[in-house]
Amino acid sequence: MPRCPWPRSEPDIAYHDTEWGVPSHDERHLFEMLILEGAQAGLSWSTILAKREGYREAFEGFDPARVAKFTPARVEKLLGNPGIVRNRLKVNGAVTNAKAYLALRASGATLDGLLWAFVDPQGRTRPIVNRWTDFKQVPAKTPASDAMSKALKKAGFTFVGSTICYALMQATGMVNDHLITCPRHKACIAAARV
Repeated sequence: MPRCPWPRSEPDIAYHDTEWGVPSHDERHLFEMLILEGAQAGLSWSTILAKREGYREAFEGFDPARVAKFTPARVEKLLGNPGIVRNRLKVNGAVTNAKAYLALRASGATLDGLLWAFVDPQGRTRPIVNRWTDFKQVPAKTPASDAMSKALKKAGFTFVGSTICYALMQATGMVNDHLITCPRHKACIAAARV
C-alpha cells in the first residue's frame, strides 16, 4: 500500500514511517515537538527535519529547565547558528515556552495532560482516528486545536496558533491523519493500544 503523499524524500520518509502519528506521552518529546512545530511557522517541515539535530544540540536536548535559563547573550549566539532557523522571535519563543512549561509543571500539571485533554477529555488518552482517503481532506486546524491554542496561550506559551497546534497533534499521535491506504494508519492505531 502507498504511504501518505507528503513525504517525498529523506528525512521526511523516515519521519513519516517511524514517528508521525505515533501517540506520545513523553514530556521531553512533546516539548521538542512544540518547539519544532513553532519553528516551522512559514517554512516547510522538511526544513525543520533537516535541522532537527542542530536544534537538539542548540537547545540542550530540549531540556526545558536549561532552555528557560538562556540569556540574551545565548540567544544572540544561537542567531548565528546555521543548524537552526535563525529567527529572533522563534528563538525567544522557545525560551518563553520553556519558562511556560516550567510554570505549568510547578502548578502540578503536565504538558502531556494539558495537550491530550483536548483529544480525550475523559483522560483515557485515546487518539482521534480519522479515515481520510485523500490528503486534501485533512484539515489545517480543528475546534480541538483552536481550544488547545487558546489554553496554551493562556498558560504563557507562544507560537501556538491553531494550525501549529493541529500539526503538533498530528506529529505526536493525538490525531491519526495517515490516509487509510497508508500502512502507517493501522500501525499508529496499534501503537495507541500499547
